[in-house]
Amino acid sequence: MALPLPPGLTPSEVGFLCEMELVTVIPRQRLESLELLGGPTQPLNPPFPVPLPLWLALLLKRQRRANIQPPAWLNVPSLTQILEFETAETTAAVFSPPPGLPPPTSTAEEEASYLASETLELSTPFLKDTHTSRAQADALPYHWLELSHLVLTHAGDDVEDADAVRRLLRDLREVRMSKLRKGFRVLESGAGLQINGVGGMEVAEVRGFVGGVVDGLRKIGRSREEARREREAEEQENGFGSSSYRDEDDDDMQL
Repeated sequence: MALPLPPGLTPSEVGFLCEMELVTVIPRQRLESLELLGGPTQPLNPPFPVPLPLWLALLLKRQRRANIQPPAWLNVPSLTQILEFETAETTAAVFSPPPGLPPPTSTAEEEASYLASETLELSTPFLKDTHTSRAQADALPYHWLELSHLVLTHAGDDVEDADAVRRLLRDLREVRMSKLRKGFRVLESGAGLQINGVGGMEVAEVRGFVGGVVDGLRKIGRSREEARREREAEEQENGFGSSSYRDEDDDDMQL
């Protein structure tokens, strides 16, 4: 008998989805266009950069047929700027903002064909070019953690000052996870937790814990409510309800 699957995506599933993200590669050999499920790829013609899915870019890198160009945010200056934002006193309770959304459609033809894939306005985690050379340099995309891990593991020689980048990524992960853990305290009071800018792997790692906390608080609240109702019913049966107290107070005032 198969065991029930946990709710949401597991970290391994999030990492698998990340491999569909587009990255920029610098081809070292010519390669004709490939027919993939997501559509045909651009032909590789050295030394012109081409966007390819991450899984294909890693395969070509392993075969020494292409190099991976890191996205604009995967370098020491950009990560240092983002880390300073995360640790600043004025922004200690919020996460660094995600990449900006594309501008809304303006022309009549685009508005009429808004369901077309070319004009569909996407948001995180479906923004395009968040991991290519045209990515926003001062913002962490939705799959920042898993993509940086894959690139540094299989194409670390393509990242400038890879050791410093690893240290900055480790610091960013610790700071952001600390913010998430501190934010969980507001769940006890029934308040909401703002997680704008949180990445996919971060959500997958804390989903089980947060779900357990919310379920536990819901059970505690239900038991308290049931105990309160039983206490009120017992007081009414014994004649100590709120109406009895009011009648006794009125009699004392008349005397």
